[in-house]
Amino acid sequence: MFAGRKIVSQSLRGVRHYTAPLKDIKFVMNEVYNVDKHFATLKETGGLLATPDLVESILDETGRLATEVLAPLNVVGDRVGCTWVDKHTTKTPPGFKEAYDQFVQAGWGAISYPEKYGGQGLPKSLSIVQADMTASACFTWTMYPGLSKGAINTLLVHGSEALKEKYLHKMIQGEWTGTMCLTEPQCGSDLGQVKTKAEPNGDGTYKISGTKIFISCGDHDMADNILHCVLARLPNAPAGTKGISLFAVPKRKVNADGSLGDFNNVGIDRIEDKMGCHGSSTCQINFEEAEGVLIGSENKGLPHMFTFINTSRVGTAVQGMAAAELSYQKALAYAKERFSMRALSGTKNPEKAADFIINHPGVRKLLMFQKAIAEGGRSMIYECAFLADEMFEAEVKGDTKKVAEIDDRLGFMTPILKGYLTEMGLEAANAGIQVWGGHGYVKDNGMEQIVRDVRIASVWEGTTQIQGLDLLGRKILLGKLKPINNHCSAMYNKIGKVLSESSGATRSRAWGLMLATAELQWNTFKIAKNAMKDKESVGVASVDYLKYCGNITLATHYLFMEHAANKALASGKAVEEKAFYEAKVQMSQFVYDEILARNATLKKTMFTPTESIMGLKINDFSFDYTRV
Repeated sequence: MFAGRKIVSQSLRGVRHYTAPLKDIKFVMNEVYNVDKHFATLKETGGLLATPDLVESILDETGRLATEVLAPLNVVGDRVGCTWVDKHTTKTPPGFKEAYDQFVQAGWGAISYPEKYGGQGLPKSLSIVQADMTASACFTWTMYPGLSKGAINTLLVHGSEALKEKYLHKMIQGEWTGTMCLTEPQCGSDLGQVKTKAEPNGDGTYKISGTKIFISCGDHDMADNILHCVLARLPNAPAGTKGISLFAVPKRKVNADGSLGDFNNVGIDRIEDKMGCHGSSTCQINFEEAEGVLIGSENKGLPHMFTFINTSRVGTAVQGMAAAELSYQKALAYAKERFSMRALSGTKNPEKAADFIINHPGVRKLLMFQKAIAEGGRSMIYECAFLADEMFEAEVKGDTKKVAEIDDRLGFMTPILKGYLTEMGLEAANAGIQVWGGHGYVKDNGMEQIVRDVRIASVWEGTTQIQGLDLLGRKILLGKLKPINNHCSAMYNKIGKVLSESSGATRSRAWGLMLATAELQWNTFKIAKNAMKDKESVGVASVDYLKYCGNITLATHYLFMEHAANKALASGKAVEEKAFYEAKVQMSQFVYDEILARNATLKKTMFTPTESIMGLKINDFSFDYTRV
């Protein structure tokens, strides 16, 4: 037993941590999305500042930070975790604050925010690309600036100018951070049950009283102040979600000159002992007549908070992709060095007692699945990041029609990103343990941590079931099928372009994807027809429908990557990187043969009869304890 562990430790020396996949990132940015051309169109929102040399420098330096500074903290965050000291003091794991100080000093948190508030004014998508690397290296560390990003976005969109001036400079510079406070002991996603109260003080401020739970990064020692974005009810507010308002409540009060004042009756009762994500402090916060200021309009708190929620949902999609990337890197290293049995097609390593396990088809499937979710998920996320750039540009130019079009598109894609990539990220992490076998179950090798950390991703910011209902019920059916029709029309156009420029296997896959898109549209119509007679059928179908859409989306992005790789191979400029591009084509074949093929089952389970699910009476969910 000891000898086996020693062999594994020696074989993984130097590859235990994450390495930023800069070649893959640059391929997606430059050859799939042509970011230079994209940034050139962002004349009002920093695109012209994003020169090729600057973007290259940002990628390389972020990769260095992720690989050399953050990756070694991942295991520290897990093993040591956060420590609650008292109601005003929570300590982060060793090294977290020092890494955050480096991040702040380099100005990384400010790159995509307006220069007016101390930002660097670069396109918003660059911060997503950075998060790709930092989240894969150490997701729990990335949560601290990530939660701040949501708070900053919320203030930018809904805050008064006075509120922006008071908080944004410090938050964008990273001196202060932010959180969102939604969940309470009696309610999670059903925010209509929120009980936290907001009593007017008569001077424009409010007394906020109530308890919030599961507040990620709710307290820490990495910054001087924390701004909590808190959902609460004003006196005589309407019941349900229509009576919720949003308030800015700092940990410490801020004086008129911007200096910090007294603590603000915001107390940390405890931090949760969780399954994973130990490097992030998940707090129960008690607000005892804490001073707060209204963000936006009264009783519009939930719509305002969705600016924050959607930022976080994209962040969880990044978490799913990041788990697949980290799991793949560690599993690949092990598979290339671990000997076990002979290959079915004949001996590959005759000088050894067995062959490397990467020669076995079962292991190859596991590795390629992880690789597919990491690479395909990256392309899916980047597409939405670049769309967000375009929407921000349209907002600044006052092009309300384009803003609405892109907002609808992002609204359609966000639940797919969040729901699909978090589920597939967890599956990829489990696949990593399977590659490692028994050694994957041992903490020293770091594989089981990936599973524990990513398990929460499909739960927080709305479970997969909520994402499925959001996509199918709220977006598509309440939108009278317009969102799915627009989506499929755009798909037909994009696939048609690839068809017109391709031949051979790529052209065949493009035709297959065209058919899959038509089937998606047809099956959506069938669901809508069923829903007219049986509303429960929407709940039965929703998660399978989301995964169905996700598989098609992943396949679409692999078609784009395959098309870009074929162009590089045909150009003759890719001689030295021939293997890299050929691998993209081979991976596309795998995605179509293995992952898109899952839709054959999902097409059936989406239409499972409601009676099969709802026929069991509530009282039949029982257990006879007298027999124990």
